[in-house]
Amino acid sequence: MAAFKRKRGGEGPVNKKAKKIQFVVDGGEKPDELEQGANNEVTVPAPVSLGKWTNKERVLIFSSRGINFRTRHLMQDLRTMMPHSKADTKMDRKDKLFVVNEVCEIKNCNKCIFFEAKKKQDLYMWISNCPHGPSAKFLVQNIHTLAELKMTGNCLKGSRPLLSFDPKFDKEPQYALLKELFIQTFSTPHYHPKSQPFVDHVFTFSIADDRIWFRNYQIIEEDAALVEIGPRFVLNLMKIFQGSFGGPTLYENPHFKSPNLHRRELRLAAAAKVREKQMVKELQKVKRTEAKENLNKDVTADVFVTPAEEKPVHIQTEAPEPKPVKKNKHKAFKRQRMQRARR
Repeated sequence: MAAFKRKRGGEGPVNKKAKKIQFVVDGGEKPDELEQGANNEVTVPAPVSLGKWTNKERVLIFSSRGINFRTRHLMQDLRTMMPHSKADTKMDRKDKLFVVNEVCEIKNCNKCIFFEAKKKQDLYMWISNCPHGPSAKFLVQNIHTLAELKMTGNCLKGSRPLLSFDPKFDKEPQYALLKELFIQTFSTPHYHPKSQPFVDHVFTFSIADDRIWFRNYQIIEEDAALVEIGPRFVLNLMKIFQGSFGGPTLYENPHFKSPNLHRRELRLAAAAKVREKQMVKELQKVKRTEAKENLNKDVTADVFVTPAEEKPVHIQTEAPEPKPVKKNKHKAFKRQRMQRARR
């Protein structure tokens, strides 16, 4: 067995980052006892980055308590795709959002993706530049994770992605701000220690129906075709703030509709549909009763009936004769009749 010792300094044109290691035999022999001319020094080459990792963007990805399993898997997928990300424990609901800035400072992160769950069914995502801002709040819809999609695409873990944006991102100011925020958050820094020097997948951000659609595709080497990997989700922009997790509102989406209002409209629409069905049933019932009445009364029944002869009107000019009044004899009672019958 042999051991390696670091030797400071070195002769010859060696890179500053390169290191020289002295080879020593375990038997305890000194280098002088080795044969003269033996090469007992090994030069370890410098790392690939050569200290060029200047863009030290670190993204903290975590959530609040109350998220479901799909959100948890989505967070894990984002951490897998972004080698410059960090994780943290779930934050309590009672804590204010300004506490996230302190958590990012402790974790030495300058970007943050925070998932906030409400009512165990609504999911909001914050993307913030800590600690000075800006920050954007989105409603996350139509979440599909890597394990759920089962796509055929696959890429190297830790590879650097290409970011593809819709042309509409350059036409409106709020989308231009979001584009810069996405670039700084989702792009892997060059020469990052955990990243691989390959580019084999694409993150696409497209705008449709006033929403941002996120997709992840693999680049196939043969014909440069794209195969979707996943995950996929839709971001519905709510507000853009000047500060981190608060501050003055720079932009508010006029097309945004809260999930509570949307559910209320669905309930009202369902109730109106039920009322409409009841009204239709009542109208059908009234029509059936009218049809029965018409069937009972035959319109053609009096067609062949001849009118009766008209009798002359008799006018009585004399008073009528009085009717004879009969004298009613006293009728005996039942007891008297029975006594008479006994006699």
